[in-house]
Amino acid sequence: MTKISCVIINYNTAKFTINCLKSIWENEIDHDLFELIVVDNASATHDYELLKDFHDENRVDFKLIRSDTNSGFGGGNMLGTAQASNSKYLVFINNDTLFFQKNTLKKLKHFMDDHPEIGVCSPQMLDEHKNFRRTIDHFSSLQREFLGRGFLELINPEKYPKRKKTYKIPVKANYVQGSFMFVRTEDFEAVGGFDTNLFLYYEESDLCLRLLKERNKSTYLYPDAQYIHFINTSTNLNKKILVKTELKLSLLFVTKKHQGKFAHQILLNYLRFRYLLVSAIKPSYSYLFKVLWRGGTMADSLRNKQTVDR
Repeated sequence: MTKISCVIINYNTAKFTINCLKSIWENEIDHDLFELIVVDNASATHDYELLKDFHDENRVDFKLIRSDTNSGFGGGNMLGTAQASNSKYLVFINNDTLFFQKNTLKKLKHFMDDHPEIGVCSPQMLDEHKNFRRTIDHFSSLQREFLGRGFLELINPEKYPKRKKTYKIPVKANYVQGSFMFVRTEDFEAVGGFDTNLFLYYEESDLCLRLLKERNKSTYLYPDAQYIHFINTSTNLNKKILVKTELKLSLLFVTKKHQGKFAHQILLNYLRFRYLLVSAIKPSYSYLFKVLWRGGTMADSLRNKQTVDR
């Protein structure tokens, strides 16, 4: 019986996805323990065909789902979970990751089995050279935006554990990065899964916060297990501004959702003032300022700017 359903999204990076699949298949000894589900989020035809050819070779057993539109991180993962078996756990894995330790999924399953009070856990993230990368973070708040993460960690280390610290034992955190999330299916479904109003960014923190609020389920880093996550350094300037804008739109959305309209308005005005000044020095940021001036709503999301290659 399949106990773990792994969902991986591909978007115009089939080579990364193939390498990710290979690494899981080669390092997980018990293939009956898990299933692999790949959602292609409306990639260009040639990229999807690379993935389809690999699927047809049957070197790695995985389900391949082709979406007609790019529904983002949350939407793509929800499409994948709809095709999952009736498994006890769901795992959301970025396609630009690699497994390099034996039986990572099995270790995480045992950890979660032993701790029913936990809703989400994650291995320790490493870069491509196997150096430490920050895996935990703190929920968004006006305090975090105005005071900074470092100050919050200094004044209240129990509530805000250090993000840049190497941990030897499991540690409770606000949330873990969305590049690898091991989730109890029952809890995930009870809170409605990912919020598909978000196209990119803050989906993982929103999920972890809802699990905490609605199910009293915590999030933990499990450092005995590790994985590699590559860093994209090839994004051009114009694309970086669009990505930065999406980041702020998602931040504003989750602030309004969890902290209310008043906190949202304070944050919006702060960001408007901040990027008015920044755009005076860096004109490329004028786009972000204009979006914020219009209200910083999801109407300006990348979701509404995509084109599909067929």
